[in-house]
Amino acid sequence: MMIHVGQMIKAELARQPKARTATWLARQLHCKRTNVYNIFSRPSVDTALLERISRILGHDFFLDLSESLNGEEEGER
Repeated sequence: MMIHVGQMIKAELARQPKARTATWLARQLHCKRTNVYNIFSRPSVDTALLERISRILGHDFFLDLSESLNGEEEGER
């Protein structure tokens, strides 16, 4: 089952301190808030953008994806 990266980002932002909102993330990314909501709706995200978001939120989304991939591989064995 493919992970929806945008939903992962949205969920992580919700776990962050209350001051960290979509507006806050938009300021950090130097984009409009509507672009952040667009990211939330994407099933996949460019790796350069995902790296920036990982650094901003202090969360390794690549590790999450890798763990998910490894879990799927183990289930296939």
